[in-house]
Amino acid sequence: MKYAICNETYVDWTLEKTCEDIASHGYKGVEVAPFTLKTDPTDLTEAEAKAAGETIRSFGLTPVGLHWLLSKPVGLHMTTPDEALRRKTTDFLKHIVRMNAAMGGEVMVFGSPMSRSLTGGSTYDDAFKRSVEVFSEMAAECEKFGGTIALEPLATKETDFMFTAQQGIDICEAVNNKHCRLHLDVKAMSDEPKAISQIIRDSAPWIEHFHANDPNLRGPGTGEVKYEPIYEALRDINYDKWVSIEVFKYDPSAPAIAKEGIEFLRAMEKKIMNSAEV
Repeated sequence: MKYAICNETYVDWTLEKTCEDIASHGYKGVEVAPFTLKTDPTDLTEAEAKAAGETIRSFGLTPVGLHWLLSKPVGLHMTTPDEALRRKTTDFLKHIVRMNAAMGGEVMVFGSPMSRSLTGGSTYDDAFKRSVEVFSEMAAECEKFGGTIALEPLATKETDFMFTAQQGIDICEAVNNKHCRLHLDVKAMSDEPKAISQIIRDSAPWIEHFHANDPNLRGPGTGEVKYEPIYEALRDINYDKWVSIEVFKYDPSAPAIAKEGIEFLRAMEKKIMNSAEV
């Protein structure tokens, strides 16, 4: 497995200090929230994104890509019936594609629950059609500059649009572009009635990226989610892309979260791989 961690875990740390600590724990990659590079990512330049990538690589790390794509600027929305706002959102996401490419990133995780939920009297089908239009333009930009969109289904308490892995796959199929694929998140999958291990197996052809965490909003292994079946499923589908730790509670400290998270995941990987050899 290739392990990464999300940089916003290191609240108010410089990118240099963040990367230094991440590398010290044995991670190979960093996943970046755009607002940590620029308060309003609309103003992020290719030169600044390139410099961030160079900083990350200077510590022996890979800039995995970007996530929290529509967190800032506030107010963007990609399924709204407001065509002008949807156009503004689409143009911003195409900008994100270019910034990811300049940074040297591989993937862009599209979560942003509040910026995709049904609004203005829209039905699910309305939102589906609009999302396909937006992601199709974003994927076309990826064809020019590189990178892959990874659509992230999220729990129903967070959004009423794209809340199962199959719904994410449905959108990918409608976009019909190799640059639009699926992201799976343990916290989110815990909300589905289907077992996480089964979701992984059923989604195998589409999975581009993976977040390790827990519904308690902390790191993997800190709650009730059992990771043995998860790692067995990842092993069985020969998953060899990034496993990135994403948390939403940043105590007791970023270094502690990073250290405990990768130690847990490495131990789990070793346990499951060894059991397969017996």
